[in-house]
Amino acid sequence: MDRRHFIQSAALGVTVSAMLPSAVMAGEKTHSDAPKVGAGGLFYTKDAPGRWSEKVAGHLPSIELVSGGEGLTVKVLTGHEMKGYEHYIVKHMLLNAHFEFIAEKMFDPMKDNIPMSEFALADYSGRLHVVSMCNKHDVWLNHIDI
Repeated sequence: MDRRHFIQSAALGVTVSAMLPSAVMAGEKTHSDAPKVGAGGLFYTKDAPGRWSEKVAGHLPSIELVSGGEGLTVKVLTGHEMKGYEHYIVKHMLLNAHFEFIAEKMFDPMKDNIPMSEFALADYSGRLHVVSMCNKHDVWLNHIDI
C-alpha cells in the first residue's frame, strides 16, 4: 500500500468513526427518547429474540420481587449454564424506566455456578429493566413494574 492510499484510508476511517456513533444512536431512539429494544436494537427480548429465537429460555432474565423489613429486594436469575470462559453469563444489570444505570453484578464463570443476583432497592417504584449479558448470545432485556 502506498503512502497516499494509506493516508486516505486513515482519514476515511477517522471520519466514519466520528460520525457513526451519533448516526447509530439517533437511529436507536424511539419517540419517547428511550433506546429501541428488541431484535435490531440494543437488546433482545422475549417478544423480539431476533436470530436467537431458540435461546430465549436460557438467556432472558427472570425477576422476582421480595418485600421485607428493609424494603424491596430484586432477585434475578438467568437459566443459563456456566461453562467457564467458553460460554457464560457475564453480568446482570438493573436500569430504571429511562434506561439509566442502577446496579450490576459481574459473574466469574470459574467461581459462579449459577447466574443469580440480588439487589436491594429500598423505595424504588416504576418500571425496572433487567439485563442479562451472555458472552456468545448478546444482551437480553426483561422488565417488571414496581
